[in-house]
Amino acid sequence: MREAGQLRLVLAELSRHAPFTGFGALTGIIFMVVIVWGDFLDPISPHSEDIFYVLHPVHVALSALVTTAMYIRYAKGKMWVAILVGYTGALVIATLSDSFVPYLGETMLDLPNKGIHIGFIEKWWLVHPAALLGITIGCWKQTTRFPHSGHVLISTWASLFHVIMALGETLSWIQYLAIFSFLFVAVLIPCCVSDIVYPLLFVRREPARIAGPHKVWNPRK
Repeated sequence: MREAGQLRLVLAELSRHAPFTGFGALTGIIFMVVIVWGDFLDPISPHSEDIFYVLHPVHVALSALVTTAMYIRYAKGKMWVAILVGYTGALVIATLSDSFVPYLGETMLDLPNKGIHIGFIEKWWLVHPAALLGITIGCWKQTTRFPHSGHVLISTWASLFHVIMALGETLSWIQYLAIFSFLFVAVLIPCCVSDIVYPLLFVRREPARIAGPHKVWNPRK
């Protein structure tokens, strides 16, 4: 019964967030089209690593915010569990989205400057505080839909600049299409898993209501 309740809860939240997910991903893909086909790639490429390490921590913060808020909204468990769920969900799945999946695409396409760029190791002093900031906001205010849209948008851009770091001077049309596909997968699946599916795995009981206003979390109860 608990599994059936969790499945209904996940499906309901995916439905509520679907328009924001689609908007964020579409905007990010359009941004990539403008860069690649607008001949902005050459001037942007030398700064792609710096841009990535701005976007990736922002992605981690938004992911931590939504993951923590989603857990608190439904599980209403202990504070340390909320922090752990938000922390692991943000760091692991954001790294999967921004680094591992783009790197897989770069490897398959044999791009000349490919690299994995794991943010919480390479820039630990930047990424870990971003996760803690997101968790703090998520504990304070359980809002999810607009931060989720921003999460998807920023994740698309972070994945894009991860790929730009690996690019050479020229790309074929097949490579363009492949990059679009990897970006789409890198953003939509991990982001929805991080924000919605992962925190709801820790819900021990089916809530009395799935949508609508929610009470403020009280960890003492």
